[in-house]
Amino acid sequence: MRKFAACAAGAAMAVLAALPGAVDARIVTDVLDRKVDVPDRVDRVLLGFYFEDFYAVAGPKAYDRVVAISKGAWHGWRNLQWQAYEKTTPRINDLTDVGEVYAGTFSIETAIAARPDVAIIAEWQYSTMGDAVDKLQAASIPVVVADYNAQTVEKHVKSTLLIGEVMGTQDRAKMLADEYAAAVADVMARVKASKAAPKRVYVELGNKSAETYGNSYTNHMWGAAIGIAGGQNIALGQIAKWAPLNPEYVLATDPEVVFIAGSGWVGRDKAVLMGPGVDPAKTHDRLRPYVSRPGWANMTAVKDGQVHGLYHGGARTLYDFAYLQYMGKILHPDAFRDVDPAANLKAFFRKYLPIRAEGAYWTRLPKN
Repeated sequence: MRKFAACAAGAAMAVLAALPGAVDARIVTDVLDRKVDVPDRVDRVLLGFYFEDFYAVAGPKAYDRVVAISKGAWHGWRNLQWQAYEKTTPRINDLTDVGEVYAGTFSIETAIAARPDVAIIAEWQYSTMGDAVDKLQAASIPVVVADYNAQTVEKHVKSTLLIGEVMGTQDRAKMLADEYAAAVADVMARVKASKAAPKRVYVELGNKSAETYGNSYTNHMWGAAIGIAGGQNIALGQIAKWAPLNPEYVLATDPEVVFIAGSGWVGRDKAVLMGPGVDPAKTHDRLRPYVSRPGWANMTAVKDGQVHGLYHGGARTLYDFAYLQYMGKILHPDAFRDVDPAANLKAFFRKYLPIRAEGAYWTRLPKN
């Protein structure tokens, strides 16, 4: 009987060991204050979003422990970024693609078949996935939620520490979180000390064409960044989170500064092209049709040469502090006179990422 009991116990332990997170588990608290059991050692990750931030927090060998991703959210939305990382980390091509939540292609079966120890997803994915989260957890795949989209220091710090705790890179995460919080605090202090009046700012997502007004943002993503950088966001009170603004309203408010967010979207030949490896001259070519929109020639921002491109992949990241510096330097030039956003961005990439910050990460459209 003792021999049988010992064999049975051994078999049970083997079964438990085969289940992700079933043994040697610990509890982490994600950004939604959910208590989640995760394994002490995470070797297989399903990563839904925040691909660069994961790299920065988890370290140089981060993707050795990733088995599945939402490829469309990286390859499709940030294709130039994908190409840059593909050169340094070829194995991202071999990762299982679980589909993309917004496109309705997320496959719970594919996700479970990848056998991740944990799934790290964005808050916007969590709120869209419905019962897929419950199904993952029912399959012994713990789900933890991060949120850099909120564009707040609190959520950035909490998300960073969370990923570090899950991946066992707490010291690196703490250093990143502290550096980020300090950089944003410096931006806010400079804005507070500035004697310049807040400028009217319009931001638009340039993912379609100049013929179609893209999304603007309120207290979210670029909208939140405008507020931190000391600008007067004309979208406030006009839309909920993000949506296009009425073209007549944009003209009526007469923005003093315009930011158009670009990227390397797949299949969008008229979108504003920005990102790793992009010549700023190409970005300028894509921006010029925007300033040729009806009525824009009389806009203060256009007349003053204050139309700028921002790389959309730079929002909701641990290096978006450099974008806050760039925006602050435009909106409060005296207060940011001694700040070099480009140098700070390059330094961050050298320290935490395998690619260099070379390309069109932000740019000012030359006046005609």
